Amino acid sequence: MIETMVVQLATGFGLGLLPYMPGTFGSLLGLPLAWWLLSHPPIRQALILVMLLVIAVPLCHWAARWQGGGDSPQIVADEYLMFPVSVIGLALTRRPWILVIAFLLFRLFDAIKLPPLNLLEALGGGIGIVLDDLMAAVYAWIVIAVGNALCRWTAKKDPL
Repeated sequence: MIETMVVQLATGFGLGLLPYMPGTFGSLLGLPLAWWLLSHPPIRQALILVMLLVIAVPLCHWAARWQGGGDSPQIVADEYLMFPVSVIGLALTRRPWILVIAFLLFRLFDAIKLPPLNLLEALGGGIGIVLDDLMAAVYAWIVIAVGNALCRWTAKKDPL
C-alpha cells in the first residue's frame, strides 16, 4: 500500500512512465504548484519550498530503491517538486508568461546538467536525485532575476 502510493507520487501519477520526455511531462505538475506558491508572501514561499524539499528527498529515495535504484527517468517527483524554486519571489500578476520561461529554462538546465548539476547526481539516493533538479531551478531563477533586473534598468534609463 505505502510502496504503491510512494511510487505513484514519485512517477507523477504515471507521467514518468511515458516513453518520451517523462521529465518534461512530469514537470508539468509543477506549474500549478508554482502558481499556487506565488499566491503566498515570499517568506511563506521559502518555507513551503523547504517542506517540498524535505518531502522530495525520501519520496525519491524510496521510489528509486523500489524501482531498481538510481535516478531513473520514471521518477519525476524531483522535477515537479523542485520546479517552483525557479519562480520563488517573482511577481507574475502582470507577467504570467514568466512562468513559461521559467519552465523552459528549468527543463533546459536539467537536461544539459551544467556543473555542479552533473556532480550532484553522483551523491546517490534521494539527495542526489533531488539536488540536481534544485540546482537547475536555481539556475533558471538566476537567469530570470538577472533578466528582470536588466529590463528594469534599461526601462529607467533616459533616452538620448
